Amino acid sequence: MSVRGQTRRRGAALEEAILDATWAELSERGYEGLTMENVARRAETSRPVLHRRWPGRTALATAALARQFARAHIVIPDMGSLRKELSHLLRCMSDRAGSRDLQLFFDMQKDLAAERSSFADIRARIVDGSQFHAVIGRAIERGEIDPARLTPRITSLPLDLARHEMMMTFQPLSDDAIREIVDDIFLPLVRRGELPPQT
Repeated sequence: MSVRGQTRRRGAALEEAILDATWAELSERGYEGLTMENVARRAETSRPVLHRRWPGRTALATAALARQFARAHIVIPDMGSLRKELSHLLRCMSDRAGSRDLQLFFDMQKDLAAERSSFADIRARIVDGSQFHAVIGRAIERGEIDPARLTPRITSLPLDLARHEMMMTFQPLSDDAIREIVDDIFLPLVRRGELPPQT
């Protein structure tokens, strides 16, 4: 579909228009009200154009979410300590993830199950984790934590706990929650010292 007075959009320009339209539809109607027809109409394109890029509304909504997260990219500077940097990262995560985004994840649940997908799959598509890995890398270089203790489960623990707290409460992380996750749970598990006995 061409728009009078405009040249036909292709490639990145068309994708930007579609994702803008998708986010606008999600903001106005929520996930339950999201349809490929409405997105195509708002983006002034056609459903086949959408389907060539995204097989359904779950993939389209995920792409729109990923774009919003990329626009609100978190950068954690070197603050000299793991405690400060990780606490700052969790605060930034909490501030970025509004209640509307959390509701969107819940509303997508049925479609995700039908597609044999999960929240973990969506997270992998929209969050690159580079800042968290940078924080952990600096802490290892400073000798604050023992890399031998960083199993995949322990490494992901602070982010998993933060996500769980927000998903369960639909509220931003409190200062107390961040302190507990960092000081009471994560740091004792990864600080240098004698490893617990193997059973």
